[in-house]
Amino acid sequence: MKLYEFTGAPNPRRVRVFLAEKGIHVPFEQVDIMSGAHKSADFAEFNPIQRVPVLVLNDGTAISESMAICRYFEAVQPDPPLFGKTPIEIGMIEMWNRRMEFHVFRPVTDTFRNSSDFFKGRIPQVPEYVEVARRAAEKSFTWLDEVLGNQRFIAGDKFTIADITALCAVDFARVSKIRIQPAQQNLARWREEVSARPSAKA
Repeated sequence: MKLYEFTGAPNPRRVRVFLAEKGIHVPFEQVDIMSGAHKSADFAEFNPIQRVPVLVLNDGTAISESMAICRYFEAVQPDPPLFGKTPIEIGMIEMWNRRMEFHVFRPVTDTFRNSSDFFKGRIPQVPEYVEVARRAAEKSFTWLDEVLGNQRFIAGDKFTIADITALCAVDFARVSKIRIQPAQQNLARWREEVSARPSAKA
């Protein structure tokens, strides 16, 4: 078993934090996306979409997409449960994780993808969309601050996959100069707490 990833990217970080929370150790192999290693024919055999992370099992099965990889490990090792245990927990955590993906993670990465020199010539960039995405990300921070005024973690009183997704998004946002504002004290309190967990350093 091996996890192909790139340390500087936010999606592989989601998997690393998840594995650290579980106490699961998997060999990592860095795929240098800066040099285009993910575009090689060899890597495309694992993932034709040519993105990291990709988990390759001992039988050769390749699982890509960060949440699919996390779901696999949740099934292999249910404790501690990061996707919930009861039907209500599972539903609520899934709801909050999807909210983090669509309303926080996506505008943050859209801002980066459409403004970064790294993506010039690699993907179609829409410069006019940068400020739209940036405003959406900033608005999501305001909303998240309100949410965290009523609960300790993203999905309630327990640390879950939703917190991992949100943390990776909030931290990656700083690359595009999107930051927690002084008035967003609930969001700042949450980030300080989850960043202090050993897994956040993974």
